[in-house]
Amino acid sequence: MLNNQGFDLWANDYDKTVKVSEENNLYPFAGYKNILNNIFNEVMQKKKSRVLDIGFGTGVLTSKLYENGHQLDGIDFSPKMIAIAKEKMPMANLIEWDISNGLPDYVKENKYDSIVSTYTLHHLTDEDKTRFIESLLSLLADNGKIFIGDIAFQTREKLEICRNNNRSYWDNDEFYLVYEELKASLINICTCEFQQTSHCGGVFIISK
Repeated sequence: MLNNQGFDLWANDYDKTVKVSEENNLYPFAGYKNILNNIFNEVMQKKKSRVLDIGFGTGVLTSKLYENGHQLDGIDFSPKMIAIAKEKMPMANLIEWDISNGLPDYVKENKYDSIVSTYTLHHLTDEDKTRFIESLLSLLADNGKIFIGDIAFQTREKLEICRNNNRSYWDNDEFYLVYEELKASLINICTCEFQQTSHCGGVFIISK
């Protein structure tokens, strides 16, 4: 797993790295634009809503929601990425925070129409992901939803196929989402749906 220093070093080139991978339909960012577009369109169903973005990075998705009048709170643990995002969203409330420590107190006090997270939760173990998602459910306003876009697979078998096809640069320190497994872990807690967007990416829609 990269620490925040690693992400700081990557900050200036992050968007370029994503673009090369996405345009060539390669792991890990194949389908990246479609994932962000799908989440953007879902959040835009409500006007000027309150949104929490977990792991907003350089603000690629968040800044578009900000420009469309949504009230934005954001969490990220890279000071350099936060600085880049703040240039795009000067009035957004952007907090430096490591989600491995749970949620900051400020966020716990609020309710959100949408909670979004893109390419962030794979840094948590599967057990920690489940606990973290449970903690997010209490932050949802009435009819609120959680949208997770990430490196993700319908089944463990499809994950293993992707791993075998990308052994030379597969990141073994990351824990990618598997729909069948995540849905089973949340079955008595919430509703979990999944849209596969590329061979290595997709969007989860979670609601109470």
